[in-house]
This record gives sequence, structure tokens and C-alpha cells, in this order.
Amino acid sequence: MSTFAIETHSISKNYQSVKALQNINLSVKRGELFGLIGPDGAGKTSLIRILTTLLLPDGGTATLDGLDVVKDYKEIRKHIGYMPGRFSLYQDLSVEENLNFFATIFNTTLEENYDLIKPIYSQIEPFKTRRAGALSGGMKQKLALSCALIHKPSVLILDEPTTGVDAVSRKEFWEMLRELKKENITILVSTPYMDEATLCERIALIQNGKIMSVNTPEEIVNAFPLPIFEVKSANLYQLLLDLRTFKHTHSVHPFGEFLHFTPGKDLNNTETALKEFLKEKGHSEIVIRQTRANIEDCFMEQMNQSVLNDSQQ
Repeated sequence: MSTFAIETHSISKNYQSVKALQNINLSVKRGELFGLIGPDGAGKTSLIRILTTLLLPDGGTATLDGLDVVKDYKEIRKHIGYMPGRFSLYQDLSVEENLNFFATIFNTTLEENYDLIKPIYSQIEPFKTRRAGALSGGMKQKLALSCALIHKPSVLILDEPTTGVDAVSRKEFWEMLRELKKENITILVSTPYMDEATLCERIALIQNGKIMSVNTPEEIVNAFPLPIFEVKSANLYQLLLDLRTFKHTHSVHPFGEFLHFTPGKDLNNTETALKEFLKEKGHSEIVIRQTRANIEDCFMEQMNQSVLNDSQQ
């Protein structure tokens, strides 16, 4: 048996002139919590729909548990649990009715697999007679996850499961995923939230239908090629505009109350040179300090390099 639960080889998908996926090569280990990280329109949902046998690729091959997503789609659907980005359960059915319905589809029962979903379902079980459409966002999330797990899948695929829910529900959801890993379930989760990348064991950064990098979050951050500085002043917006005109700027992006500034390789004594430039521009209350890159910095840098490489071809 392969050590990989999910494998793709040169997967591509086009929507008329739009190249949604371009030669995607990806391997997810068995029992791994793997993140697909990228903004809206990056290609995450197209890839997930191919892996869940809901969409045919235009080129390449993909397997789940050694089964081909095109030839063996009926068998694959017995092996996977799928939670789409949009709540898609029956809104007029109660919590319990939805669970029983999905259990029946997979020839099982709520009682038979209760132990697997108990940590999740127990939180909404007091509301089991409530219609699904009347649940809060966090409760809908837990119900959808319970329905995806009711047949004990070996692979769980989640498409932006935390979009639109509050911060507390997001945190609870990731805690539930970590607990599910103990059941040796392979989990592939997509998200546009860069901060969630650090909650995965390995991640793939995806943009414009291309995989830019695959590694652990720590290794991706450690590979950031340049020093990076947090910079702020009394006028943050003007600071951004001025830094974009600084001849030694490699990149500058807003990040909370600071800007993340990366100097070009030709700049020496960055803090001194930068402070002099900003004082000449009339800035006050200047703060400059070196910091460590995060996943968002790495994503932006790799995206810029990808655009540069494409323009040179």
C-alpha cells in the first residue's frame, strides 16, 4: 500500500480561456493534516472537486487510496468524507434527521459510528430536533462535519470550512481536526486564511492554478530569502505610498498596524537608511524593527516571483 492517501500528477482544468489548474503535482501522506492555502480564485475548489469525483480534469491523473478519481469514482465515494465550502445540508430537516439521512446513504447508522463523531456531535446533540437552517454558523459547521464523518471515511476533504464563522468557532474547528487525526484519518483542508497554515503539518501554496511551494509551514518560513522589517509611522497610508517609491524597496505590504518591508540586496544598514528616508519625507513617530517572516509574507514573495518568471518566458 502506498504511503500516500492522495496523489495528483499533472492535473489541469480549464474553463474556456481560464486556466484554473496548471499541472498540479501533489502528494498527501496517510494520516496527515494537509493544508491547501490560497486566496479566492486560486484553484482550490476546482482541485477539491476533482479529488471528490465531482469534476473531471482536462488532463493528468489523480488517485485516492490508490483508486483513480475518474475510473473508480463510485468506490472512491465510499472512502471519502466531503464538506463543501457552502453549507449544503437539508435546511428543513432537523440535526438528527440530516445525520440519519447521510448514515442511511452509506448503509450505516448514527449509533454504529457514534464514537467517531461523539466529540463533535455531542456539542450540538442538545439541539438535535432543531432544523438545520435555524442553526448558528458554528453549529452548522459541526453538523456538516458530523455528516461527512458518519460513514468512517479514510480521507476527509474540507473546502474552506471556516469561511464566514466567528473566531471562536474557527479555533474549535481546528481543535476538532487535530482530534480526528488521532483516528488516522487523512485530512485535506483548503483555506484562504494564511494564519491557519501553521495549524497544518504540511501545506501547499496555490495561486493562479499553480502550486508555488509544498513543505511544512516552518520550512517555508525559514526559506524566506531576505530580511524583513516591521515599519510604522503616524501616517500609515502615506508611509505605504512613500515606501513604494523608495529605490531600495524590494516589497512592502500592509500587515495590521505595521507594514512589512523587505529591502533589496543592495541596501546596507537598512534601519538607518530607512529612517533617514522617512524623515526626509516628513514622517514622525517612526518605528522600525526587524522581524520574522510569516506565511503571508512567503506567499506574497513567491507570488511575485511567479509573476516575474511568467513575464520572462
